[in-house]
Amino acid sequence: MATQSSIRSHSMELLMAYQQNPSVALRNKLVRLNAGLVRKIAHRVSHQCAEPYEDLEQIGYLGLIRAIERFNPSQGCAFSSFAVPYIRGEMLHFLRDRGSSVKVPRRWQDMQKEGQKVRVELAKKLGRQPLDIEIADELGISLNEWREIRIAVKNRLPLSLDATVCQQVDSPVTLGETLPDAHYQVLQRLEEDRQQLQYALNQLEGKTRAAIEFVFFSDLSRKEVAERIGVSPMTVTRRIQRGLDQMVAYLQPQTLRTDP
Repeated sequence: MATQSSIRSHSMELLMAYQQNPSVALRNKLVRLNAGLVRKIAHRVSHQCAEPYEDLEQIGYLGLIRAIERFNPSQGCAFSSFAVPYIRGEMLHFLRDRGSSVKVPRRWQDMQKEGQKVRVELAKKLGRQPLDIEIADELGISLNEWREIRIAVKNRLPLSLDATVCQQVDSPVTLGETLPDAHYQVLQRLEEDRQQLQYALNQLEGKTRAAIEFVFFSDLSRKEVAERIGVSPMTVTRRIQRGLDQMVAYLQPQTLRTDP
């Protein structure tokens, strides 16, 4: 069974190949390889809305394709961290567009108004709040249709982010407080990646770590680095290659431990 690190390595190789020579076949391989990321985000989003999981998954693949087409492997960012905003963004755009186009048939709107009048009249007559079945009988429609009317009209109204969704001991929890911050989640993932890279970098021998930092962080040439740390440019190249290999070895067990 392939490990997460081997899958990431294979994915990065395909991404580099795609950047050099884009093709539909290669893009489809990348989509299949990263399909789990789409499914994971679709599951999370589906618990926060009424749209079917399958619809969200299909929309998510559009975001994944956009991420594949725009990803630059040379920037040093993990593809998963880069792709999440694109995938989730497509789903949120889909939900926004769906939410703005909800329409209730005119007949149902009229029936809802009539049902409110019937409710008041039956309450006076029965001395209690009428049941849904009693209102439906008065309107001459089925119980299921009356309930669908009520739900449709209710869902047409926007829900305030200040609406209370549950009550804790000391204070209520509002809908806005339960919504995840996508931007914060991306920053959190990037910070986790940075911490792991820093951990691996700290394990290296002093001159090797300095060579990598000067080249990749300070954008110095190998000749400039050689002068700073007192070795030849060829030695700088060898130290960088050896250091990167060591970092990969350090990062692999870290990756396996932190993956869900």
